Parts: sequence; C-alpha cells; structure tokens
Amino acid sequence: MSTIRKPLDATAIALMVLICLVWSVQQIGLKATGHLAAPVLQIGIRSVIAALCVWTLVRFRGERIAFSGGVAVTGAFVGLLFAFEFLLVGESIKHTSASHVVVFLYTAPIFAALGLHWKLPSERLAAGQWAGIALAAIGIAIAFIGNGSSTSGDLSSMLLGDLMALVAGAGWGATTIVIRCSRLSAVPAAHTLFYQLATAGLILTVAAVVSGQTLVVPTWSLGLNLAFQSLVVCFFSFLVWFWMLTKYRASQLGVLSLMSPLFGVVLGVLLLGEPLSREFVLGSSIVLAGIVIVTGYPWLQQWRLRHAQPIAAKRGAD
Repeated sequence: MSTIRKPLDATAIALMVLICLVWSVQQIGLKATGHLAAPVLQIGIRSVIAALCVWTLVRFRGERIAFSGGVAVTGAFVGLLFAFEFLLVGESIKHTSASHVVVFLYTAPIFAALGLHWKLPSERLAAGQWAGIALAAIGIAIAFIGNGSSTSGDLSSMLLGDLMALVAGAGWGATTIVIRCSRLSAVPAAHTLFYQLATAGLILTVAAVVSGQTLVVPTWSLGLNLAFQSLVVCFFSFLVWFWMLTKYRASQLGVLSLMSPLFGVVLGVLLLGEPLSREFVLGSSIVLAGIVIVTGYPWLQQWRLRHAQPIAAKRGAD
C-alpha cells in the first residue's frame, strides 16, 4: 500500500473552501436547534440517514461493502472513534458556545500531525513544525485561562464544554491517523465513510435513549436542520473529505481546514449573538497560527527550494 499523497492542487483548494463552509455551519445548526432535540440525538439520526445514503450510492455503483475481515474490523474501530468524537461534540455544545466548540474541535490537525509523524516517514515533523505545536499549546492555555478569568455565565460548565471539544479534536485526529495508516487508506472513500456513519449512528442513538435525551419538538427548523446535517454535512462533505484523505497529504489539508473555525466564530457571533472574550480571541488566534505553521510548513519548504535553485544556478554561472 502506497503512503505517498500528492500536494494540494486547485481542485482540492476549491473543495476545501466549500466543505469548510459547510462544516462551520453544523455546530451553529446544532446549537440553534438544541432546545428542539438533543444534539447527541440529532447527530445519531443524521448519521443513520447519511449511512443509508452512502450504502445506496455504493450499491448504485455496483460495489459491495465488506462486513467481515480486516477492513471491516478496522472500519468498525474507526467508527468507534468517530462516534466518540461526535458524542463529545454533542455534549460540549450544551455547555459552551458554538464558537468555542468549532475552534477547539479544529485542533485536530495538530493531533493528526503528531500521530502521523511517528507512523509515516513522508509526514515527519521538522523543527519549525514542533515550534508550531508548542505555539498552539500556548494558545489553548490562554483560551482556557481567559474563560476561567471571566465573570459571565457558568464557568465550570463552559470549561467542561471547551475541554470536551478539545478531546473531540483529538478524536478526529486519531481517526485521520488510523485511516491513513491502515487498509482503509486503499478502499473507496464511500466505504470508509459508511463504517463511520453506521457505527456512530447506532452508538449515538442508543446513547441518547439511555441518557433520556429523546424529547423531540417537531418544527420546520428542526426538520430542515436534520436534512442539512444528514445530506450536506454527513453525506456530501464527509464523503469528499475522506476521498481527499486518500489522494492528498493530510498535513496540508489541515491548513485549509482552518477556514472552518474562522467561519464558525464569525457565524456564531452574527447568527447566535455569542460573546467572545479578548482572551479567547487571542488564544484561538495563537492556536490557529500554530496550526498554520505545522500544516503549512511543507509548502514553505517547497517555496524556498523552488526559489533557492535558480539563485544557486545563477551564482554558479557567475
């Protein structure tokens, strides 16, 4: 199995802009309709619907998803990680703002870069990237300290929500690592997505029932949000994301994924009226800067090499 992935091109960049905009809206929708149905229940329902859509697509293509063997076992494990991530997202959004959730969730590229460093020679971290990781860690600390020094709202609840969102980011990073370093890297993206959606749909729906989070207030807004979450977020955007993981370098995809927290913070303020403390803005800005350094470092190196070669050739000719 080849572990080499190509750098991002114009197609990848355009797709990432689109799916990052979609991803930035999902937390907004869950937060806005959380009083109509628990976020965990909504995520469970959307995962089941999207899994059925993916299965239909696979069958339409004349393909078969493996339900036994090593690929299926790995797929189920990735599904558990996926369910863990979104269970934390669903719970965190009840305790903190959508803006906070989206920023801490998108620390995932840091965790993915750390794991891939140890697993794949093609994704080794350079000294500059380690500096970016240290910078991101400082930004996370500032964001948490800023919340702790605030006098508004239930601080313990907000900090708990922020922490759960951060751990969800680690879960997302772990999912990326497993996909990149296992047989799932070589199977069609739709198959990998089905494993995750089917497993997460089952686990999260059961979790909602067991925890008593089954109250549903039928409204048009809830129905439209579930349709958007199921068809656009889980089916379309996730399918595109996992396909891109099989074609492009995961570390570089992380650079453009940072558009999601930026979009999410802006939309949270504009659509939900969420407040932002100066400390959180400062901390999250440092986090994003650190992630840019980590995931954008290969681009910087390539740019330096492209410009260094002509200069060296000119000096040699002189």
